[in-house]
Amino acid sequence: MTAKHTVLQLPADLERDKLPNHVAVIMDGNGRWAKRQGLPRIMGHRRGVDVLKDLLRCCRDWGVQALTAYAFSTENWGRPLEEVEFLMTLFERVLRQELREMMRENVRIKFVGNLGALPRSLQAEIERSMLETQDNQGISFTVATNYGGRQEILRACRAIAAQVQQGAVQLEDIDESLFERHLYTAGISDPDLLIRTSGEMRLSNFLLWQMAYSEIYVTDTLWPDFDRHAFHQALTAYQQRERRFGKV
Repeated sequence: MTAKHTVLQLPADLERDKLPNHVAVIMDGNGRWAKRQGLPRIMGHRRGVDVLKDLLRCCRDWGVQALTAYAFSTENWGRPLEEVEFLMTLFERVLRQELREMMRENVRIKFVGNLGALPRSLQAEIERSMLETQDNQGISFTVATNYGGRQEILRACRAIAAQVQQGAVQLEDIDESLFERHLYTAGISDPDLLIRTSGEMRLSNFLLWQMAYSEIYVTDTLWPDFDRHAFHQALTAYQQRERRFGKV
């Protein structure tokens, strides 16, 4: 984010009352974008951060209340060490540099995932950013970092099982509401729309419980090229769908 900002008006062909409240994004294609440009993979990640900041601002201006970004999965540790170390440093630097702007623009940021496995310096920046923005009333921005959907579900199961063993929870008390309170995303609404870039047709272990009824939009556009026009297309497609949630 930068200090200068022009408010983006909602395109005339979009209906405000049919906008998704919560958009989730799988930001795929940074490495391929860099390769096509003849650049190192890390340059794709740098460009991807700029695109995410622009999308966050666009969501806020157009009236989307929440944005969740899949920043780093539990499987991403298997990438080359140099790339992983760069990403950790990049996350930390962006948080440090952008916190003041997030406060100015009333963004509330939250991180979900196994944060205890991240570098300590990054953990400190994450904690500081969540603490300082927790009372902001603008767009809710969730960053999934060292996140895995299956691991999240297993974690919730273990926590509830422990409570049953201790007698704090009865088996008949276990329902969806109780289960959701033990997820990383407790208190965060389920995504209405998932956008995945780069054309891959899979969820990649992202928000497996939360996206039971999310609309899914896949575009061949690589993440570093995902601009306001591409987002407009995604929202247009979303508004053309009928969400029935299993009903007729």
